[in-house]
Amino acid sequence: MREPDTRGIDLSLEPLDDYVVIQPSDEESETNLGLIIPASTEADCRTGVITAVGAEAGGVEPGDKVLFPSEAGYDVRLAGAAVKVMRRGDLIARVHD
Repeated sequence: MREPDTRGIDLSLEPLDDYVVIQPSDEESETNLGLIIPASTEADCRTGVITAVGAEAGGVEPGDKVLFPSEAGYDVRLAGAAVKVMRRGDLIARVHD
C-alpha cells in the first residue's frame, strides 16, 4: 500500500462520521486515457488526494486520488495549507493514473 502524499499537512484534523479531508491538487492533471481535469477553482470539478477519513467513510482511504465538485465541502487551512473537508457522498469518482 502506498503512503499518502500529504506534502507536510498536519494530520491532527480527524474527520468524524462520513467526512474526508482532501488536499486539492494545485495543477491540471491528465489521466492515462486523456481525461484532462483542470485545477482552476472556477472549474466544475477538481482533483485531490485524501489525507484522512472518518470512521464511516467507506470505500476510500488516505492516498486515494479523487474527483469532487469544486463547490462541495468546507475550505480549511491547516499549518498554512488549504484542505477541503467534505462528506464521502460528495465525491464523484476515484482517479486511477
